[in-house]
Amino acid sequence: MIKNEKLMTKRIAVIASGRGSNFQAVINAIAARKIPAVCAALITDNPKAYAIERAKKAHIPVRVIDYHSFPSREVYERALFSAMQRLDPDLFVLAGYMRIVGNEIVRAFNGRMINIHPALLPSFTGLHAQQQAIVHGVKVAGCTVHFVDESLDGGPIILQHCVPVLDSDDEDTLAERILHYEHICLPEAIRLFCEERLVIDGRKVIVR
Repeated sequence: MIKNEKLMTKRIAVIASGRGSNFQAVINAIAARKIPAVCAALITDNPKAYAIERAKKAHIPVRVIDYHSFPSREVYERALFSAMQRLDPDLFVLAGYMRIVGNEIVRAFNGRMINIHPALLPSFTGLHAQQQAIVHGVKVAGCTVHFVDESLDGGPIILQHCVPVLDSDDEDTLAERILHYEHICLPEAIRLFCEERLVIDGRKVIVR
């Protein structure tokens, strides 16, 4: 039994920019053995990200690639790509990474990179998705975990979860309600990937 568990164990790496609450949800799920994986590293573009403290507490190596220390986005992307190549995990998890991933990186890790987004894609891509939902007047919002492709938040969808939009909601209250389910959906999607149960079939992701 132990031998089989070792064979199933995957290496993941998380890329985050901020407080890292989704990163913490992943850490907790791995610690509880709900995900057959180890977290090999946290990569962050923000040296002040609270996600760094979460990684340190969990004894996860941290690689800081400070976006503002580079003369251009292109130079930053090359440094990020190099760090990702050196790590070369089974899966990269974008958990609150607040930058668009360059096409070279996306192509290199095709099918090995997922993202969590606080909207029911394909609606409300990009930043401030919760505010977009409120302005549009939708009655239902939610979160989506998807594979990353060269489009903006447009890759094949793995999991989604709906939440109601209340008349009294503002961006913050809706974001908080959605975040609760982000913490459930992201670890679940990672688990399915690590158990090799996800098959990309064109636009669809089939769960075996």
